[in-house]
Amino acid sequence: MLAEQTFLFNLDPQLVFDAILLAIAVFFLFLIMSNLLFNPARKLLKDRQERIAGEIEDAKADKESAAALKAEYEAKLKNVDKEAEVILAEARQKAVKNETKIISDAKEEASRIIKRAKEEAELEKKHAMDDMKQEMVAVAALMAQKVVTASIDTNIQSTLVDETLKEMGESTWLS
Repeated sequence: MLAEQTFLFNLDPQLVFDAILLAIAVFFLFLIMSNLLFNPARKLLKDRQERIAGEIEDAKADKESAAALKAEYEAKLKNVDKEAEVILAEARQKAVKNETKIISDAKEEASRIIKRAKEEAELEKKHAMDDMKQEMVAVAALMAQKVVTASIDTNIQSTLVDETLKEMGESTWLS
């Protein structure tokens, strides 16, 4: 009664053998493919994941650095007014010093000019006095010539000289 054996779900030994052989082949194919395809893909994904994690860490570090720089610049901006006031105060002090120096230099120059003008006036006064003395001598010589020509005696001559001196003033001869 070999006629037909009924198998459960039509599982004959050939089908079971083919199924087992197919399972073994799929298993070996899976092993080979995992080594050839899945491992490089996993490595690629792992490298990408590490790179992204590194970039995220770099971005966090850059963000923290930017926050620190921002805080530093804000602090500097707050102190800019103070620094500007200090610079302006120093500039004012320098300007006052320069003003004082310029004024003192101008005063010294003015005093030198005045001194020089006084000296020149004094020299002009001396020259004028010398000229006057020379004219007096010339006048006295003319008078003496007239006296000599008129044959006047010494009494008349001395009275004429005395009168001339009185008219011109004694201070002229003394200076």
